[in-house]
Amino acid sequence: MPGSLISRKVAIVVADGFEKVELTKPRKALERAGAKTYIVSPSRDRVRSWNHGEWGKKFQVDCAIEDADPNGYDALLLPGGVINPDRLRLSEHAIAFVRHFVVSNKPVAAICHGPWLLVEANAVSGRTLTSWPSIKTDIQNAGGNWEDKEVVTDGNITTSRKPDDIPAFNSRIVGEFAKYLRSETTVPGSKIA
Repeated sequence: MPGSLISRKVAIVVADGFEKVELTKPRKALERAGAKTYIVSPSRDRVRSWNHGEWGKKFQVDCAIEDADPNGYDALLLPGGVINPDRLRLSEHAIAFVRHFVVSNKPVAAICHGPWLLVEANAVSGRTLTSWPSIKTDIQNAGGNWEDKEVVTDGNITTSRKPDDIPAFNSRIVGEFAKYLRSETTVPGSKIA
């Protein structure tokens, strides 16, 4: 779907410890489809990845989460890694930012441990998601349904389990982002408690 996301702005919310391939590969797929991607983080300068069980490359932050206006972005990507979402769950700014996308019915994609932020934002009740298996219980305790599939889409939220699922995840998010952004549907309220 090259060109299906031309000039659309996608926020990628991460803290130190995000799984590198869960940012780089979806980002490349989104940019190939024409999107402009922006790293939004509690860090103001650079954010460090996690790569195969060790600290990896640092990435330039485009906007600090405290300064980020969610109205300036069309879609949201939440990479995983264990450390990253655990840190972000402690940021009121990050949780409010994520909540905005769900409430506004903008497309959201989360992979691996990324759905932890959706749990924290009270965005999973009544929805079906997938994730890294260790957060299955967190999703269920928050009122969500968990499925062991490589990609699950429920409304404006698409989730995936792990790096091995990235090809299917990328294909789905490009399609889902394009579908939602074509319709430009904004429905305040949504399924948030």
